[in-house]
Amino acid sequence: MAEHRPTDKSRRAFAKPLRDFAGKVVGDTFRRQGFASAELVTRWTEIVGAQIAAHCEPVKIQWSRRPSSVTSFGRPVGAGDGQEPGTLVLRAEGPAAIEIQHLAPVICERVNRFLGWRAVARLALRQAPLRRARVRKRRLGDPAAVARAAAGLPEIADDDLRQALARLHAAIKQH
Repeated sequence: MAEHRPTDKSRRAFAKPLRDFAGKVVGDTFRRQGFASAELVTRWTEIVGAQIAAHCEPVKIQWSRRPSSVTSFGRPVGAGDGQEPGTLVLRAEGPAAIEIQHLAPVICERVNRFLGWRAVARLALRQAPLRRARVRKRRLGDPAAVARAAAGLPEIADDDLRQALARLHAAIKQH
């Protein structure tokens, strides 16, 4: 009986998932900005609330110089081991910056609660337009075109559904 040898095909490495590479690259970028975790940026709205997040976004955390002391276990003193809290740098829209400044204690408390330790003690604001993508407001379209589209639809019992379909039809016809 002949011995079974694996073919070249079975020895080929399969493509690795993109998340394996992207996670490392994105993680390194966030670490350079002082963020221990990308989640502070990606979950910003969830952390501070929609009203605050609508007017500011995290840029980086500035840490004070770490002490050069080493613990008895031979590792440097780090986060949670006597590390001084940092300064969270936020980009804030011009008119909202003063309100964000007044909410600094609330923002610091929410960030620290999310991270699980007293990582941030103060805020520094950079007044500038936000970089994240804006949510576009929906255009309702021409009311006359919507009415014409609604008249051409078959009988639909749910009036809200009928109006939504009419707006969709009018929007498609417009483009």
